[in-house]
Amino acid sequence: MQQTGGPISAEHGIGVLKRPYLACTRSDAEISLMRRLKIALDPKHILNPGEVL
Repeated sequence: MQQTGGPISAEHGIGVLKRPYLACTRSDAEISLMRRLKIALDPKHILNPGEVL
């Protein structure tokens, strides 16, 4: 993977295409927090299914 110095995400979150690369820029603790926030905000998984946050 080539790094260009830019972020992997924007304010809209991480989608299914960038999901495999999330671990390149975020720690396990950060990814875990993102998943917990997603569950807290969307417990029925109806908003943007498949996205991490």
